[in-house]
This record gives sequence, structure tokens and C-alpha cells, in this order.
Amino acid sequence: QVYLAESGGGLVQAGGSLRLACRASGINFSISRMGWYRQAPGKQRDLVATISREGNTNYTDAVNGRFTISRDNARSTVYLQMNSLKLEDTADYYCQTTWTSVNYWGRGTQVTVSS
Repeated sequence: QVYLAESGGGLVQAGGSLRLACRASGINFSISRMGWYRQAPGKQRDLVATISREGNTNYTDAVNGRFTISRDNARSTVYLQMNSLKLEDTADYYCQTTWTSVNYWGRGTQVTVSS
């Protein structure tokens, strides 16, 4: 069974940093493309960043230069380092992968940026 478990969310002041982690099980992590998405209250879920099995990364424009996605295949974990956080980064953050043509999501971790 595929399971994605996010951690690392919390309350942080604007300008601060957080690191999210997502540990995966039930998949061959080293060959899986991993993604982070976020959903703000009342809004749709949007892509934040992805990382391929080769380590190639992509970011949405809103976080480019502030967030860094990385992976540790030995730990089956993908990370999202978030720096220079802004009020508009407040959202629930979700880990995502596709395995055997099925999309899987974690339960999410909440990030709240305060002024």
C-alpha cells in the first residue's frame, strides 16, 4: 500500500523558514517523480515544485528562488525547504506521486505565515 506522510508544517513569521518532509512507502521511491502542492483556504490545489528521479527540479514562479525541493532516496523522503516565507505562502502543503498510473497524496501539513 502506498503511503505518503508529510511533516514539518507550523506557524512561522513572515521572512522565516520551514522545512517540510514527506516520507514515502509502498513505492520504488528512487525512480518516482515527487511533487509538492499547496492549497490555500477557499482556493484550488496548485503545484509548488517537482523533482524527477534524476533530481531535475521545477518550481512555480511564486516560489522560485525561495523554495528548494530535494530528495533523499536512502530515506525515501522528499523535502521542501521554504525560505523568505510570505503571508501568501499560508496553505496546506501536500506531497504527491504517481505510481502504476495512480496518483497518490499525503494528508497534508499546514503552514501558517504570520505578520
